[in-house]
Order: sequence, then structure tokens, then C-alpha cells
Amino acid sequence: MAIWHISGGKRLEGACFVQGSKNAALPILAASVLKPAVTELINVPRLSDVDASLRILRQLGCVAEQRDNDVYIDSSAVTSCEIPREMMETMRSSVLFMGALLARCGEVRLSRPGGCKLGERPVDMHLSALEALGAEVEEDGCTIVCRANRLCGSVINLPYPSVGATENAMIAACAAEGTTTITGAAREPEIVDLQEYLRKLGAYISGAGTSKITICGFAAERHVGHRVMPDRIAASTFLCAAAAAGGDIELRGVDPSQFSPVRHFLNAAGCDIISGKRSVRLTSDGKLSSPGRIVTEPYPGFPTDAQPLLMAALLRASGKTVFSETVFDKRFAHTAELARFGADITVNGREAQLWGVRSLFGAVASATDLRGGAAAVIAALSAEGESMIIDGGHIVRGYENLDGRLRSLGADIYMEI
Repeated sequence: MAIWHISGGKRLEGACFVQGSKNAALPILAASVLKPAVTELINVPRLSDVDASLRILRQLGCVAEQRDNDVYIDSSAVTSCEIPREMMETMRSSVLFMGALLARCGEVRLSRPGGCKLGERPVDMHLSALEALGAEVEEDGCTIVCRANRLCGSVINLPYPSVGATENAMIAACAAEGTTTITGAAREPEIVDLQEYLRKLGAYISGAGTSKITICGFAAERHVGHRVMPDRIAASTFLCAAAAAGGDIELRGVDPSQFSPVRHFLNAAGCDIISGKRSVRLTSDGKLSSPGRIVTEPYPGFPTDAQPLLMAALLRASGKTVFSETVFDKRFAHTAELARFGADITVNGREAQLWGVRSLFGAVASATDLRGGAAAVIAALSAEGESMIIDGGHIVRGYENLDGRLRSLGADIYMEI
């Protein structure tokens, strides 16, 4: 349990580097067991979800260590193909070990994964993709067992561009005989980063970043080095915080093209944004206007992970803003917490209407999930007075040293554990 103490109403000014991407690091950590090899990763954020993945790797028999933002993995001796239920329940991304272990061991045993409660997030597409490669799947309650004497290349048609299902299919297909084509694939930048790692590991793979990915074989390398891409959702968080509180900040070590939908709506709301090749600068007087309707979509559309963040940034924006959530069916839990600060939000199914208010006031709120917790922090930064955010461990799952980075920009914030 952590309590975030925030004194709002202070402008954010200065520059900071953005952490490595959680959503890129986790599938790469899972993929490291695909073949016996040493993997050295840099720019890996220190997060509870990364810690959970490293514990799973050690449970499987790997050497897995993190020092600062460097991770060392030796997967030469995988001694188990089973992930205990208590480890699976820690985070949803643990399901990404399914494809890697099936490819490495010919069998994998695990339970349905945990993570943030954002509505229905079935693993059916993951299982169907593995079945297309030749796996036999058995389910007994929450337990899933996948077996395959050998995997064979196939055409995998994803009915929806699921990021996790795309990643699991990519990883497993590396060990399949013949050519595998994934159609309807997710196009997120994290998919491209996974492809780059798999190539270094020896995979013949192309097409990541498009809806069609092709994998045709594997020539295993013994030693791999890779730098994890910057976190586009963390970058979006800082931009939304400065937009809401007012300020002038520069984010360094980022690729602005990866979060252009967020930049677009913040610019439409009244922020001045200048993007460089590896940096972005935002200036805001805190007096924003509604940018209209915002619809979450798979990449390259507006990301669902940024929906709570932008909503928090626009709580004082004049006019009405409408958020349509098309990805998850329960991603408005944070609205009740934002209302504690004085926000005027009405939710009807998958749509939320936000009417900008003149002022927000300090409050005690809860982190409903990872991005909902970050949204509460953004609201508190732009509110008058003192706030406390009660967090059961959500925020540290995805943000490395969030309070320290915000303090470096002038925020009055600290986390009490």
C-alpha cells in the first residue's frame, strides 16, 4: 500500500528523460526463454511488473537479474514449463510466457492471468493462434495446458488486433517449421520492438508495424543485446500533467511519432507543442478548451491507456468533451475518483461526457488501476490544496520513480509506503 501526497496548483517546468517502455520490456522478457541464450537488455524500467517477470524467469530455471535499468538473463537451463498460479495472478502480461515455453519445451502449464480489472480480456485469441501452429489446448477451470510435439507454420487470422495475441503468436511461430503469416496483427510500436529483439535472437521475421507479419525460421544466436524503446504512455502522462497544471516541460529520449494522437488532442485543447527527433516540448497556461470527441482505438488510433490521462488533463477545459471507449468495456472506473476533485463527468456504457469546471479541489482518492491512478495524480496536480491518492500497488506497476520525476519538474509530491 502506498499513499501519494500532492499539493496542487504548481506549474511544471524543466526537462526530464522518459523511462523505458513497460509494454515493450515484458514481452521481450518472456521471449528470452525461446532459445538457450544470454540476453542483456538496457533501458528496462524498474517496476513491480518487471520484477514479477524476472521472478517467473527464475522459477523456470533461468538466471535473471536487474541492476538499475540493465537486465541480464541466461536462459540456457530452463528446468520447468509450469508457472505457479500465484505468479500468474500478479499481472496479465504473464500470459506472454505461453508461446515462448510452448516453443521451448513443447508444453506449458499456467492459469489465467491477472492484472488490471478493465473488463473482459479473454485469452481465446492467444489459444487459437497456438492451436493454428499445431498446439493441443486443454482447459480445466482456471488451468490451461498447451502441448505440441512440433509446431508447424500456418496462417493465423486474428479477428481483432490484440497486442498480446500478436506477441504470443510471433514468439511461438519463431520455433515453427515453415512459414507463418499473422494477419490482422496489432501494429503498436511495442510489436516493432519485439520484432527487433527476435531478429537479434535469430528469427527471420518481418512486417511488424503493419497488419501482416511473416515468420519463417530461426537461426539461434547465443548472446543478444537490446535497448528497450521509450515508454509512450509515460510520455503521455507527463504531457497531460503539464497541460493540466500549466507549465513548460521538455521530454527527452522519446519518439514523438509514437504518441501523436495524444499530442494532437492536447494541441487542439490549447497547448503549444514542439516535437524534435528525440524530444517533445509542451507549453500550457492551464486554461484549456474541449478538443471535442475522443475515441479510443488500436494503434495508430488514440490509445486506451491514455484515455484516463487525457480525461484528467481536461477536467477544467471549457466546454463538453466526449470520450468513447471501444477497447475495454470497464475503463471508466477512474471517473468516480476524478469526481472527488470536483470533476463533472457522466458515464453511459462505453461513453463518458465531461463538462469542464472552473476549479478542482484537493481530495482523497483511490487508484482504481494503473492508468486510473496516474489520472488521479494528474487531477491532484491541477487541484487547489492538498490531496492524497491511496494506491494498492497499481501505479508502481507502470511508472518508475514517478514522484521523483514530477518533483524534478517542480511538483510538490511524494510517495509514502
